[in-house]
Amino acid sequence: MMPAHVRAAFEAQGKACTSLDSPFMGTLMDLCANRDWPDSAVTDRVRHWKGDLGHRAQSVPLRLAGALHALVLNGHPGLGAVYPPHPVDHGLLWAAISAALIEHAGFIDAFIDNPPQTNEVRRSAALIAVGHFLAEHYDLPIRTSELGASGGLNLHWDSYALQAAGQLRGPDNPVLTLAPDWSGPALPVVSPRVLSRGGVDINPLDPSQEGDALRLQAYLWPDQPERLALTRAAIGAAVTRVDKGDAITWLTPRLPHQSGTLHLIYSTIAWQYFSREKQEEGAAAIAAAGACATDDTPLAWFGMEQDDAGRGAALTLRLWPDAITLDLGRADFHGRWFDWRPL
Repeated sequence: MMPAHVRAAFEAQGKACTSLDSPFMGTLMDLCANRDWPDSAVTDRVRHWKGDLGHRAQSVPLRLAGALHALVLNGHPGLGAVYPPHPVDHGLLWAAISAALIEHAGFIDAFIDNPPQTNEVRRSAALIAVGHFLAEHYDLPIRTSELGASGGLNLHWDSYALQAAGQLRGPDNPVLTLAPDWSGPALPVVSPRVLSRGGVDINPLDPSQEGDALRLQAYLWPDQPERLALTRAAIGAAVTRVDKGDAITWLTPRLPHQSGTLHLIYSTIAWQYFSREKQEEGAAAIAAAGACATDDTPLAWFGMEQDDAGRGAALTLRLWPDAITLDLGRADFHGRWFDWRPL
């Protein structure tokens, strides 16, 4: 049996997954928490993991789940026979997992070296909404900078369509269409015009590389095929590489204004992972750039981030030169629902 703190980490992750509509992941995490693990290098590593392995820290349960799902996506017959869409039998599922922990210890051990990167495409619904909001208020092309961009699947939000409040917004031939549960008004008709885009991540993934594309898919949950279909569509259309580096260091040379252009800086469930020092440094640098903004060079800073002030994530937009902060509502962390409350 795993130590109590390890069991607690898997149990907590299971509850979180269940609350996000993944009963399979809830079952998987519960089995990992309460079954006897086989003797293997992976078992030893998890048992003796250094540091906080919980879902608010190093997310070891999700690392392991991603490794197992990667094996499934690669065609592993034993796991594939007991993973969705097949009915879940707890005994058969744990037997297959136990065998994989032994037979594929090297693959799993290497996979869990890196933290999860859930490049959730459905979060682009927030970016589409903000893009239309900005397009209505500023008749200017937009230059974008994404902080914590992972594989860059949300860099091209303007090529996706959004079905919201009975209306469809987006290009005529969208790469994919998002249809979250939407509460609030329809978006403005005027469409955003993205002039240029860039993104940064401390450990970027390249969707054009087979291994990185697999990792992006593996962190999706096996009983949520819609997420997998959307991600595959986004991977197939991804053309902008994400830069590797510290987000604030990368952003600094992008802050000088460009005449006749709105600069949109954004993050979706990423800012919280920056250190407090980097958050303070970044906020100060963005505010300083905002102080120099004009009507011809406005600056927008949008975050879809956890704030513990209500369910889901807060949708917060800061605008300069007006130096105002707008509460645009809240959204599910995975983009399943949006409570859109623009001014």
